[in-house]
Amino acid sequence: MKLAEVDYVRAETVAHALALLAETGVDSKVLAGGQSLMPLLAMRLAGPQRLIDINRVAGLDRLEVVGDRLVIGALVRHHHIAADPLVARAAPLLAAAAPHVAHPAIRNRGTFAGSLAHADPAAEFPACVLALGAEITLASASGTRTAAAGDFFEGLYQTAVRPDELLIAVSVPVATPASRFAFVEFSRRSGDYALAGLAAAARADGDRLTEVRLAFFGIGDTPVLAAEAAVILSSGPIDDALIERAVASLASVEVRDSAAAGETYRRHLAGVALRRVASALARPEAAACR
Repeated sequence: MKLAEVDYVRAETVAHALALLAETGVDSKVLAGGQSLMPLLAMRLAGPQRLIDINRVAGLDRLEVVGDRLVIGALVRHHHIAADPLVARAAPLLAAAAPHVAHPAIRNRGTFAGSLAHADPAAEFPACVLALGAEITLASASGTRTAAAGDFFEGLYQTAVRPDELLIAVSVPVATPASRFAFVEFSRRSGDYALAGLAAAARADGDRLTEVRLAFFGIGDTPVLAAEAAVILSSGPIDDALIERAVASLASVEVRDSAAAGETYRRHLAGVALRRVASALARPEAAACR
């Protein structure tokens, strides 16, 4: 199919984009990477009146450390997350997850912020920002606000972004020598949607872990924090018994059924992912686990 007729406007500045979004009565969509939006338009699963292209807006491609946080602008592409040495140093979890995102052609155009705004439950980056405790900056003609990652994902393809708002940046804490990260994904083929996956972050304190955050993806309508399992992994030195207690606690986590994989199989994959991640977090070199 071909997309329906739509009004296309190229935004010249952030203020211009926000003014366009603020126009009442106009159903608008923001075009950045377009790797999710354009197929939806072509299949007529989305039919906005207007496309607001932000690709030439200066400053939205920023990727820099500000204080103790890595700031990622709205136009930073997936391939920058995968290849930039700054990301590898400051946010190893994002660098580990990026090669799992679709395929090179899509990574060259798709944007990190766009993945969050689309909020596909099988996507890697929403789970990563949840594990990292990211802050998401949203702007409108009336001002800016910050949403915590834990409050951002509201449902299946639903986020806290309002119709008149633009996601302009995401920030995550810069990794320290005590930081530990691990990432596991299961899919039928490389680049396919995840059947189940887990992004994890923690801090090492001697032979124990603190501040453990375990964000599953591909198993629910949003990224899912496994809070009980995180508490268990923080309760003592990581050993087989502790890991199995954490896996057992996943019984309380809701896992959805789908045509791609049944609930029982997804739950099994979640347990396997947690075992691998827990073992990886216990190692000093833990930055990624594939």
